[in-house]
Amino acid sequence: MIYFSEIENLQTYDAKGEYLGRLVDLAINPSQNSFQVAYFFVMTQKKQLLCVARDQISTISVRAAQTSVPVGEIKCSAPDEGLIRIKKDVLDQQIIDVNDQKVVRVIDVDFDIQPNAMHTELRIVAVNVGAAAAARRLFQGLFAKHKIRTITSVLPNKLIPWEFVNLIEPDPSRRLKLRISYNRLAQLHPADLADILEELSRDDQRSVIESLDDETAAEAVSEIPTRMQVALLNSLSAGKAADIVEEMAPDEAADVLQELPPETSAEVLANMETKEANEVRELLGYEENTAGGLMTSEFIVLLETATVDSTVDALRNFSGPLETIHSIFLIATNLVLTGVVPLAQLLIADRNAQLNSLATDPPISVPFHADEKTVVNTFHKYNLLTLPVVDDNDRLLGVVTADDVLELVVKGK
Repeated sequence: MIYFSEIENLQTYDAKGEYLGRLVDLAINPSQNSFQVAYFFVMTQKKQLLCVARDQISTISVRAAQTSVPVGEIKCSAPDEGLIRIKKDVLDQQIIDVNDQKVVRVIDVDFDIQPNAMHTELRIVAVNVGAAAAARRLFQGLFAKHKIRTITSVLPNKLIPWEFVNLIEPDPSRRLKLRISYNRLAQLHPADLADILEELSRDDQRSVIESLDDETAAEAVSEIPTRMQVALLNSLSAGKAADIVEEMAPDEAADVLQELPPETSAEVLANMETKEANEVRELLGYEENTAGGLMTSEFIVLLETATVDSTVDALRNFSGPLETIHSIFLIATNLVLTGVVPLAQLLIADRNAQLNSLATDPPISVPFHADEKTVVNTFHKYNLLTLPVVDDNDRLLGVVTADDVLELVVKGK
């Protein structure tokens, strides 16, 4: 094992023993091998950067490096772009530790030395974010390298295997060339992904969000504070922001668009699909901090004469948020709310039974202009998971869900 802090500025010689300069950086070409060091960069005494290909490195240790060819035969076909440079792109940079689900700063990089018959290779093993790595860098040049290893051996060593590292690259074109992927991030729970986003700078947030699929991005954005949602969506193109907002629940989409500048909100709505945009516009018509402002328009509503069998079909075809299907809402032909059927009731009912025979009576609801306190108190009083919202003629408009009420309670504490 050898550390970048030990080989940075390492004296480097050619095959004849002539001094070339000091090793200043290493590079990986992810298009070929994301673990293998492909190029060694040496700064000569004339301040020229010399690139040495991996198959021209004869030996490397904490004492010195030596090439397998004379200086005149050193050649390098390193691409101008698409390389991950250890010092430039990794060291001291923020990365995402997908295992521990947090953002950390790289202090050192660990390599495995792999000698073979023709040359010696370096393979990147992990990034180091612990106290041992910090001390190792601090002491370089002050003590002998073997002494530093002895001192730091008693300190905590925090390693993140290279395969679990997500580099953050704000430039989309360079991110593509470096083949940086956030696939592992997409597998995290949205709340954990939101925690990571909150630790990043605005540019880095945008980098991550732009690389995720729209549904995953929307789930993560929904979990971060509103002020951060607004700032993040403001930093995206109107098209990308619209793609994300489309995937959000209509009530959450309306909440964040209400906080955006009017011209930005209008531009995002203009880039959304017509159906989703109309749903959000309808919710934006209600006053903030009222039942109308809290409700979602995605829920299952059926005529009171519908059967259990048809309800099961409606459930299968429902693509809205799961938190709204704790109950099925019943209306008459004039759209007036007439009943609520708990989902559990459907499991024990005859498939041909009409829903109005299973409904709780009378249905609990609130008018669209009810304030937040009334909504919270109604949830608490009747121990509800969903609460229908009606107009002044008792026609069903939408549904408030328990997660939104919980958020109100938490904010109020």
